[in-house]
Amino acid sequence: MALLRGDVVLKVVAHESKEDYSSWLLPAVRRCVEESALRMEQVDAYAAAAGPGSFTGVRVGLTSVKAWAEVYGKRIAAVSRLEAVAAERSGETAWVAAFFNAQRGQVYGAVYRWNQRGLERCGDEMVIAPGKFVEAATEFANNEGISWVSMDTECVVSEEAWKTREVRGEHVESVSSVRAPMIGRLGLAALAEGRFTDALALDANYVRRSDAEIFWKGNTTRGR
Repeated sequence: MALLRGDVVLKVVAHESKEDYSSWLLPAVRRCVEESALRMEQVDAYAAAAGPGSFTGVRVGLTSVKAWAEVYGKRIAAVSRLEAVAAERSGETAWVAAFFNAQRGQVYGAVYRWNQRGLERCGDEMVIAPGKFVEAATEFANNEGISWVSMDTECVVSEEAWKTREVRGEHVESVSSVRAPMIGRLGLAALAEGRFTDALALDANYVRRSDAEIFWKGNTTRGR
């Protein structure tokens, strides 16, 4: 959780314990607000990670934001977690490849290009094998340099496909797993551009179907 006034981060509370996110979230919000000498009704808008990520984490976060927006009548900016990773890059290349561990031998990944308006995503967000993601990013960049950004650098550096990027002198920039400050800044930019939603329209982008959905559809198919 992070609380911002403009571009200035007033308070950050990181989820660093084994406590369930669902029970950790509300006390963390209370701490952020109270230790910044504010009240919840003084918060002008909310920025929330709409995915990709764990189904429980994304769902709990969005459900909470929906409730606050209903109660306080405030706007919501939905932010991609991958964009929040890509925005941390310190390199100067036009192309940015952001990824993080999706478990099951896969990564969540997306490829962006910097332009005058900022980050522009090229293609869809993916859940994909690490080596295949390296290949996809390479194809997008068309032999140009790429800035690689992740909080899980080990996911790609052992892949055979990575060797061609390493030969070019590229590396994966490691960033903090605490995404809240950047999500807040991207949300602020979206609000300034008039890109926001409300509690009714806010939706998650899981990228990958949940196990429950996969197993349910599998059982239905077998039943036929």
